Amino acid sequence: MVEGWGMSETCAIGTNNPVITDRFSGTIGLPLPGVEIAIKDDAGNSLPVGESGEICIRGPNVMSGYYRQATETANAFTPDGFMRTGDIGIMDGQGYTKIVDRKKDMILVSGFNVFPSELENVISLCDGVLECAVIGVPDAKQGEAIKVYVVRSDPTLSEEDVARYCQQNLTGYKHPKYIEFRDELPKSNVGKILRRELRAGK
Repeated sequence: MVEGWGMSETCAIGTNNPVITDRFSGTIGLPLPGVEIAIKDDAGNSLPVGESGEICIRGPNVMSGYYRQATETANAFTPDGFMRTGDIGIMDGQGYTKIVDRKKDMILVSGFNVFPSELENVISLCDGVLECAVIGVPDAKQGEAIKVYVVRSDPTLSEEDVARYCQQNLTGYKHPKYIEFRDELPKSNVGKILRRELRAGK
């Protein structure tokens, strides 16, 4: 079993890790033959190795557009023909790409990009946390502030405990401003936490 990546718009697959391997790489692998992957900024410029940006793809497996939706099709492609995937990623020097988060979930705190998955991976290691989810909420001073929803495995875990842990393990602008405990988090049929429902107040 190897890791790969794709979406409906890429005929289900766009990258894959080499089959001959003895461990998981933690990346989505390399593009398929004839397929190109680029990490780009909002203007469509390719970014240097190691910088995070939107994963964009070009190749014969990529759709030509959305049926009878000219505006959506235009917005989906860069001027040089790469399709924007909505995934934020980082490419290393060997061409392997790692997904960081979804672009729509990225939080902008005082001009700094904050990726919810990074914070969730850290906060989930806090003693007493069963699972958690991070979203951005409007903030008059910072633009957005970080809010974390926590499901406890230890009912004695307090907001102060979580805040203290974050102060010890996260950079200052990544500290959550709001902490809310819940009995459960909204999830899809396959068990994926639905951040959009949390943003909608559900």
